[in-house]
Amino acid sequence: MSGDERDEARRPEGEARCPYPFPRPSALEVPYELAEIRERPVVPITLPSGDGALLVTRYADVRRLLLDERLSRNLGRPGAARIAKNNRMFQDPRIDPDPPAHTRVRRLVMRAFTPARVEALRPYIHSVVDELLTRMARHDGAADLNEALAFPLPIRVICRLLGVPERDTALFRDWTDHFLSVSRFPPEEIKAAMADMNRYIGELIAAKRAEPGDDLVSALIQVRDQEDGRLAEHELHWWCRLLLLVGYETTATQLGGGVALLLSHPEQLALLRADYGRVPAAVEECLRWKLVGSSVSMLRYAIDDIEMDGYTIPKGASVIPAVDSANQDATAFDRPGEFDITREDVGGHLTFSVGPHFCVGAALARTQLQIATESLLRRFPRLRLAVPAKDLRRHEGSLLEAFTEIPVTW
Repeated sequence: MSGDERDEARRPEGEARCPYPFPRPSALEVPYELAEIRERPVVPITLPSGDGALLVTRYADVRRLLLDERLSRNLGRPGAARIAKNNRMFQDPRIDPDPPAHTRVRRLVMRAFTPARVEALRPYIHSVVDELLTRMARHDGAADLNEALAFPLPIRVICRLLGVPERDTALFRDWTDHFLSVSRFPPEEIKAAMADMNRYIGELIAAKRAEPGDDLVSALIQVRDQEDGRLAEHELHWWCRLLLLVGYETTATQLGGGVALLLSHPEQLALLRADYGRVPAAVEECLRWKLVGSSVSMLRYAIDDIEMDGYTIPKGASVIPAVDSANQDATAFDRPGEFDITREDVGGHLTFSVGPHFCVGAALARTQLQIATESLLRRFPRLRLAVPAKDLRRHEGSLLEAFTEIPVTW
């Protein structure tokens, strides 16, 4: 049976596939379709690659699937859907992203990526934020928040964490844009950028092996586990690349978008300015809105039949647990369509996932988001968007839907 025939066989009778990701009414709004699709627990979709998949829409089902080992992250399996036609992104035949192999490697990584290491970065994060805001203040009352703060901060922090020389941080923005391209760049540019990035990371690992430092790459090289041994060379290379790429652009997009969301809700902004103790809760509410983009990166593969609320996800199906939909589900969040930094149920959002694939950089991202948001609002008490929120734009054709620019004034 061909791939198209398998998709037809899995599709509920009479139900056509709809394109995913869904379009946003505007850059800060969630797609209208997210409210409509939760009337159905499983929705057939077409990915940017043209391949078919199933979108799971409801909070309880999404959370359960993220914990279910029958839903594999290994997209190298025959018949697995692709996100993009010309970019394999995070696929590597030498890396098994499922337990028990993933469990072993993740445990070794977490032995090096400790809470103490993240906490030790706090003074550096404060210093970089202060430096960037001082520079921003010289811009004569107007700036692009992306270029002034949102992108420079996380790339410098993640490079500091990994031991990348500060002079090289500018290289990674272009590499990241290409690595996360769905249709934004041609295949030959993607291939060249990934080759350059892989070569750099290989050289970085060799340099840290020769002269270890107080950084995460050195710690990953040295990490040991009595039962599981050490990271293989390709595993070490993979995790360095993953942390550099994902730890950078996700935080940058969330930071810029979160500030824009606050600025577009004056009553919520006033609550925050009246009590900066609300910053952690405000950051979590912004995370619930999943400003980094859709859930297309959550693509999985069913290695067995999975029963879902009266519907069977068949073995061999490609599946997306739709975190963007789950975070707007009224069964989990009161008034989910309202942006409310005072809500008490926000801690249940799934933006960082749950279970074996919970984001290893969640603590670092939260630390940066909290410090940068509070410092920015304190430094610029009259900060506001320089354009109507509806006029903000996002990049098209990328795995992460970063904002093209976020013009602000004060």
